[in-house]
Amino acid sequence: MVREGDNRDGNLRVKGENFYRDAKKVKHLQMYKTGRAVRNAKGEIIRAAALQSTDAPVARVDPNRKWFGNTRVIAQDALTHFREAMGDKKHDTYSVLLRRNKLPMSLLDEKDTTESPTARIVETESYAHAFGPRQQRKKPRTQAASSLEELAQLTETDSQTYQEKQELDATLGLMGGSFLDKDEYTQEAKEAIFHKGQSKRIWNELYKVIDSSDVVIHVLDARNPLGTRCESVENYIKEECPHKHLIYVLNKCDLVPTWVAAAWVKHLSKSFPTLAFHASIKNSFGKGSLIQLLRQFSTLHSDRKQISVGFIGYPNTGKSSIINTLRQKKVCQVAPIPGETKVWQYITLMKRIFLIDCPGIVPPSNKDTEADILFRGVVRIEHVSHPEQYIEEMLQKCERKHLERTYEIRGWSNFEEDPSLLEQASTEFIELIARKQGRLLKGGEPDESAVAKQVLNDFNRGKIPWFVSPPKDEEVRTGEDKKLEHKRKRAEREAGKEEEYNAKRAKVDLESSEDAQDVEEELEKEEKLDKQ
Repeated sequence: MVREGDNRDGNLRVKGENFYRDAKKVKHLQMYKTGRAVRNAKGEIIRAAALQSTDAPVARVDPNRKWFGNTRVIAQDALTHFREAMGDKKHDTYSVLLRRNKLPMSLLDEKDTTESPTARIVETESYAHAFGPRQQRKKPRTQAASSLEELAQLTETDSQTYQEKQELDATLGLMGGSFLDKDEYTQEAKEAIFHKGQSKRIWNELYKVIDSSDVVIHVLDARNPLGTRCESVENYIKEECPHKHLIYVLNKCDLVPTWVAAAWVKHLSKSFPTLAFHASIKNSFGKGSLIQLLRQFSTLHSDRKQISVGFIGYPNTGKSSIINTLRQKKVCQVAPIPGETKVWQYITLMKRIFLIDCPGIVPPSNKDTEADILFRGVVRIEHVSHPEQYIEEMLQKCERKHLERTYEIRGWSNFEEDPSLLEQASTEFIELIARKQGRLLKGGEPDESAVAKQVLNDFNRGKIPWFVSPPKDEEVRTGEDKKLEHKRKRAEREAGKEEEYNAKRAKVDLESSEDAQDVEEELEKEEKLDKQ
């Protein structure tokens, strides 16, 4: 509708708009003008530009009750009750905190100040000594030691913190883990093959899996659970993702004795829930327990449409094999060599549970030697140069009878009785296998490199029995004591039964002897009557 006397076309126009400039162009030009400050002849700012003035106008919030409509109020008594209840269940690995978002977690989490540098400052130094007119120094000493033992402990803690920082720098560097120390010396040089699993791409895959997972399954090798445990990743999940559930799966439990697997499960259950598992599509162990546990987690998160379960751990620990076992068919590519899984992969287990496969990661550590990395199955043996140098440490991890039974050889030096014969024993061991299998070079010399690669492959793939002994904790000793007590009671019971049997036998013999005397007396009486 056009107003009376208005000769325009009915559209309201912007000031400055004409035949040559439309409204959009005029606004664009005005933006350049209004973006500058207005100054007088002296150059002083008369009118500041947008967001340029430092003088904020006086403002006040409207006192409306709607600002406090969504606020949850809690009394101090209820807060103390929640804190005590959480303190009782904090170290229980089988307890799960529900509805975390509805609780004031920042108020409930008690910070541990026992190791704080100011925890015992009053005991070691008075207030008047550091402050006031009688102060002895300008700056208070916040880290003081009251004794030499405490000073040594503080020094050890600082050294450990420094080592952890160096490892973290190596992790963040992601370029082989090499760095300079205080004296500008580098670490001992390692082959490039021993830095596998530490690249930036692998760690990016790991963090994608952790971020996408509601439940994180840490797969461990039953032969060496502590060696294949990624403590840095566990600490990251505890600190950054406390709402995610972390559990252990002790895979390859068929390669160790039953009592070893049971002892490791008891030991690791103190940290996180632990399950023993044997990955096999046709003949598996622990599959029902793991599926039941995942269903329990799905029930806990019933408000979600589905949950995701991520598998993390060292290379060649069997993450993809576990997923294939749960699905009962080959959905992930598997191989007896590390590094087969290159990228993360989503697999559907059931309608509400999804599985995520992750490439194996190797956290860098200054304490791990090349042999430790090699024996964990992290690297491919065929790419290692001079593999025969690791045979000595391998012989120390295995028993002599197992090696002789596996390769059917005899007559090599017994280094268990004389440790000085270890080097000679390793050479003789390789030579015996080479001559038995006919792996000889020109001149009849044994092919030590090829035989060493074969033996190390057999070691990593489970053909040679070996395992790391579990710690002798209280639970394991209690189980052994129960077995001994059961045997003792059984022996006492058998001894008591034998004594009771002997007593009854003696009683029967006594009664039979008394009956015999009565019979003899009656016969004598009858003979006397016959004579009369």
